[in-house]
Order: sequence, then C-alpha cells, then structure tokens
Amino acid sequence: MRGRKRRSFDFGNFEITKREILVSVSIVAIMLLIGVLIAGKISDYQLDKNEKYNKAIKIESQELFEYGMRTNAGNAFVYGDLKAVDTVTYPGIGGEYIYIEKVKERYTMHTRQVAHTTTTNGKTHTYYTTETYWTWDYAGSEEQICDEISFLNHVFSVSKIDLPGKEYIDTVKESSHIRYKYYGVGLNFTGTIFTELADKTIADNSPFYENMKIDETVEYLETDFAMWIFWIIWMVLIGVCVYSFYYIDNKWLE
Repeated sequence: MRGRKRRSFDFGNFEITKREILVSVSIVAIMLLIGVLIAGKISDYQLDKNEKYNKAIKIESQELFEYGMRTNAGNAFVYGDLKAVDTVTYPGIGGEYIYIEKVKERYTMHTRQVAHTTTTNGKTHTYYTTETYWTWDYAGSEEQICDEISFLNHVFSVSKIDLPGKEYIDTVKESSHIRYKYYGVGLNFTGTIFTELADKTIADNSPFYENMKIDETVEYLETDFAMWIFWIIWMVLIGVCVYSFYYIDNKWLE
C-alpha cells in the first residue's frame, strides 16, 4: 500500500487521491478526443466504401452479366448459382467436390510430469511421476481443387471466386495409429459476388456471399463493424490507462 493518508480513497492494493481523480478525468477526456478523431477517419473510410457499393450495378441475369463484362461496366453485385464444372474426390469417401482436403493424423504417445503431494508429520512433500497419454496429431495434408467453376452459367477459372468455407466430410482409419480426415466444398451454391466487370471477365478472388441476395449483401457490407470494434477496444484501452495511472506512485502530484 502506498504511503498517502490524507484526501485519498483506499482500494486495498492502492489509494486514489483527489488530485489523481482530477488528472484521470483529463486523461479520459484526452483519450476520448483522440478516439473521436480516429473514429472520424474510420467513418470517412467506411463512407468511401459505401459509396462504391451504392454505385455498383446490380445484376441477376446471365445476359446483363455477360454484357457488363464485355463493356467494362466496373463494380457490380451479381446474384446467381455457383457450380463446379469439373470435380475432385478421393477414393474411399465417395461424392464429388469443388475442393477437397485430406488431413493425415497419427495416434501418438506423449509423456508429461504430474505433481503429487503428501503430508508427513505436518510437512508437505511434492514428488513427480511420469504419465503417458495419447492424442491424434497432425501428420501432413494434401488437397485437390477443380479447374473451372461456373457462375450465373458463365465458366471461369476457379481462382476467380473465393469458394465457400470447407466442411467436414468423413474420417477413414487406415490402421489403429493412422487416420485421415476429409474436408470439402460441395458442388452447388447460391449467393452474391462483389466484383469488377472488365476485359470480358471478373476480378480475381471475388468474394462470394453464400445464401445472400444482393440487397442483403449490400446491407451486410455497409454495416459498420469496424467502428463498433474500434470503440470497444478504445474503451478498454482507456480503462487500462486510467487503472495504470492510479496504480503507479504519483508523488509528483503531492
């Protein structure tokens, strides 16, 4: 405990003086001001992004989609079906996929030291024993991906659209100590891409928003998640700064 005894509030581990409270109010005010300035920059960035989304054309037909690519229409939201043209799979699991991953796991023995305590004649003694345990550990992986996909009935290289997330398919045991886990991306999806239509194609790695129509995708993209995240982190930082200020010995205020 610090040595102050006058004009202070005792909180056990440290005391807070009235002068420290006044200074901490100033710290909060300054941090809030800085936060508002940073938030303004984030808001400007989000407004620029929203303007890009609002100006993008909205397409739901194959004819308009292909016309936009031919005429360099620029940014666009396009709604349609994403399908595999060619497919991939591994023997023994069945089914066909746009993408499939095979993860090898090995059942491995490990050891660890376990502490034990005993009490004899009022004295506590600690000794250690070696314990063994087994886990399935990662031992490598391989993957396959199709060459072409179609979106809104137009064929593209698979690299043109970010695929939906992979899902667990099956686990196949090779032996008591080796097994393979399979994860894959199915053959058919419906959703919206945000992309740039130019040079008779779309941009590489165009994001795909599964099971979302165009209006839902725009609303999702315009939601200001960054601002909420910033203010949560910033308020925590303010709390840490104030607590740290109270915790240190601020003799210079006396």
